[in-house]
Amino acid sequence: MDSEFIDRIYEASVVPELWPGVLDDMAAMTESRGGLLFSARKVLHWTASDTVREVFVDYVNDGWFQRCSRRVCLMAAEQPGFFTEQDFWTEEELEVDPIYRDFFRPRGLGWSAGTGLRIPSGDSIVFSVERALARGPVEASHVERLNAFRPHLARSALISARLGLQRAEGATEALTALGLPALLLDESGKVVETNVWADDLNLIIPTAGGRFGLEDRPTAERVLNALACLGTPAGAKPVSLPLKDALGSAAGVLHLLPIKRTAQDVFGHAYALAVITPAGRPRAPSGDLLATLFDLTASEARVASGLAAGKTPEQIAADGGVALSTVRTQLRRVLEKTGCNRQAEVVALMAGLAIGPQTRSASSI
Repeated sequence: MDSEFIDRIYEASVVPELWPGVLDDMAAMTESRGGLLFSARKVLHWTASDTVREVFVDYVNDGWFQRCSRRVCLMAAEQPGFFTEQDFWTEEELEVDPIYRDFFRPRGLGWSAGTGLRIPSGDSIVFSVERALARGPVEASHVERLNAFRPHLARSALISARLGLQRAEGATEALTALGLPALLLDESGKVVETNVWADDLNLIIPTAGGRFGLEDRPTAERVLNALACLGTPAGAKPVSLPLKDALGSAAGVLHLLPIKRTAQDVFGHAYALAVITPAGRPRAPSGDLLATLFDLTASEARVASGLAAGKTPEQIAADGGVALSTVRTQLRRVLEKTGCNRQAEVVALMAGLAIGPQTRSASSI
């Protein structure tokens, strides 16, 4: 069930009309009434399970979305994950909150589990499942299950958000609409098609036989190895890899997404989509951003954020109230997931990852 569901998540990335079915399954696995996906950059786009669609048409059209404190709390959460009402408010506070008192509860809703995603491209995304008021709060076991799918949801929603939750007619239109450097790869790693942002990116180099290549050769090799595993059970996990320029400085992050099922109607016989979020001016990225980029756990993201802020492992352990050995174990995992060999490399990478949207418009193509 999990592998099939993950395939459907990635299928929905470029076939957005399939999101309601994915949201239905998220609701079913958490004993909820329905699910939601909100995406905002300059314009709000959203979709929902049919079971809650009418409620959220009112939610958006009548101005409740702009006033909702739940969305603000989800986006402001320091740790990545799904959260419930109990993580933010007491029952007394919920009883007098206008959104719950005047909107959700009169409609038989009022319990949820949601997550906010600050996508590197500048998009803000919220997923939630909405449970009937009479059923009671969403249990921790259900939240844990949702968190297992969160990295896949993040990558898929990145693509859907850039497409405005609209299905593209073909590969060229989809790659252009992304507005980020992107390439289509076949199963052997040969580049099938690129967009103008990828063509302009000096990090990508041609190789023999038209195979995918990068200035950052170790990362290119990891991409090809990951590509070979995408069709296996072991390759079901999402792939995000740091990119370095010719001087070894942080240049961005590459996300590799499998092209599944009816998504091939858009991308033809391509096997995978590689999307690059370039780095901007140096700053220390948030834990949530790091977790999204590199599939770090909450504790691993805390370690990476601490290193980026100039803290030593000893200070990170003291601040978190955990043993130094625990921090060192988490640091080893951070090194593995970010493709770094030394702690100093992690610090340099973190300092360079200020991700922002590309500014070149499609009209300049």
